[in-house]
Amino acid sequence: MILALFRQKAASANARIVNTTFETIVAAGRQPVLYANWGVPDTPLGRYESLSLHLILFLHRTREASENVKALEQDVVDEFFKDIDHSVRELGVGDAGVPKRMKKLGKMFYGRMGPYWEAIDDNDEASLEDAITRNIMPEGSKPTAPIDGKALARYMMKSAEHLATLSDETLLNGQLSFLDAEEGQ
Repeated sequence: MILALFRQKAASANARIVNTTFETIVAAGRQPVLYANWGVPDTPLGRYESLSLHLILFLHRTREASENVKALEQDVVDEFFKDIDHSVRELGVGDAGVPKRMKKLGKMFYGRMGPYWEAIDDNDEASLEDAITRNIMPEGSKPTAPIDGKALARYMMKSAEHLATLSDETLLNGQLSFLDAEEGQ
């Protein structure tokens, strides 16, 4: 009985850390400057792009972390896709269409990760700007405002530097933090 109670407390603590970490990523992705000043469309797809960008930064930080952080990373990715699934359903996509839409969104997410990571690793702000601009405003889209790829790329580069300063222990305590986008310029 006591062992079951201990397991329940550990699972609850883990869930709190995962939720706190994911909420931090969501809050970073919802910073008003991203939409108002830098041209990320304030649409479901634009919000998906912003959230993806921040999750990709988190995954860049955790890619060579300890096994415990890797477990946290996987739980956060799972939470991201659960949240996206929920959002797709709220947008009115029926049960039959959700898997197809989720597969497309998953391909989009993982398709962005490689070029973003490569540009960050190479300290190549211009390549990151090109990738961000291409992904957030694909060809054929009609932007409501021009994408400021330069500001977004600079923010991502500085955010990656900031995240690299966070220890594994900090992440495991649910203390993930991102730069304030306005101040990160």
